[in-house]
Amino acid sequence: MRRELDADIHICRFHPGYLTAERLAKAKKLKLAITAGIGSDHVDLNAANKTNGGITVAEVTGSNVVSVAEHVVMTILVLVRNFVPAHEMIEQGRWDVAEAAKNEFDLEGKVVGTVAVGRIGERVLRRLRAFDCKELLYYDYQPLSPEKEKEIGCRRVENLEEMLAQCDVVTINCPLHEKTKGLFNKDLIAKMKPGSWLVNTARGAIVVKEDVAEALKTGHLRGYGGDVWFPQPAPADHVLRTAKNPFGGGNAMVPHMSGTSLDAQKRYALGTKSILESYLSGKFDYKPEDLIVHGGDYATKAYGERAKLAKKDVAGP
Repeated sequence: MRRELDADIHICRFHPGYLTAERLAKAKKLKLAITAGIGSDHVDLNAANKTNGGITVAEVTGSNVVSVAEHVVMTILVLVRNFVPAHEMIEQGRWDVAEAAKNEFDLEGKVVGTVAVGRIGERVLRRLRAFDCKELLYYDYQPLSPEKEKEIGCRRVENLEEMLAQCDVVTINCPLHEKTKGLFNKDLIAKMKPGSWLVNTARGAIVVKEDVAEALKTGHLRGYGGDVWFPQPAPADHVLRTAKNPFGGGNAMVPHMSGTSLDAQKRYALGTKSILESYLSGKFDYKPEDLIVHGGDYATKAYGERAKLAKKDVAGP
C-alpha cells in the first residue's frame, strides 16, 4: 500500500486495499481509483470527494450483474431443495431419501422478495418468473415503471418489514453504506417469516453474522446462503462457515465468487481498460454509469447523495 499511495491510479478487486480517509490523505498524487468489478464500499467516498480536488472513483458497472443474478437463483434453489445436506450424505456413503427430503421444498408457489431492485435485483426477478412463484416482491426507494413491473410480474412493497413478513425467500441486492450496514440484525430478522430463507450476494456487513447464525440455530431462518463475508477473507472460525439449522443444513455459503465467472472477468478487464484509456488520454469521457464520485461530488444515488435520501431508503446498484 505504501507504494500505491504515491500513484496516480489505484486499481483494486475483491480483496482490495481499503482506501480509508487516512490513506487518502497520504495519497498526494491520487486522481483515479478503479474497482475492477462492482462495489466501492472499500473507499471512503466522502473523503475521496475532498481529496486532491476530488478523486474520481469508478466501477465497471454492469460487468458482473448477470453472473451474480445467476448465482442468486442457484443459491435459492440450493437452499429450498436442501441440496447441500443431500450431497454430503452421498459423499458420506449414506442413502436416506426421507432424511434428505424432510427439509426439501418447491420454489413454485413461494413468495420471493428482493431488497433493492437495481441491475442485479431486477435480473433475479426476471429469472424467477419462470419458476411460477406465488408472488415476486421488491423493496426500493425508487419504483420500477408500471410497464416493467407488468413485464416482470412483480410488485413493490414500500415498507421493508412489511415485505419481509410476506416472503418465503429474501435476497439482498443493495450496496453497503451507512444506512445498510448491519441492516439485517436480530430485530429485523425477527420480522421475517418463520422458516424463510435469506440470500446475500451484496456485502457481508449488511447482515450481523452472529444474529444470522442464531436465527439459523433456532430455525427462524431455515437457511442462509451467499458469497459475501465480513470480514474478507473470512477467518477460519467465522460463525457463518458452520452455522446450521435444526435439521443440520441450511448453509449455502461459498467464497466471494458469484461475480467472478470467467465471462465476468473478461468484462472486468475490458471495462477497466476503457476507464484507464479515458483517464490516460486526457479525454475523461467516462461512462456516466461507471462513476461513483467525480469532480468532488457523488455521481450516483446507489452510494451517494445519501444525505438527500430518507433514512429508510435502500436502492439497488
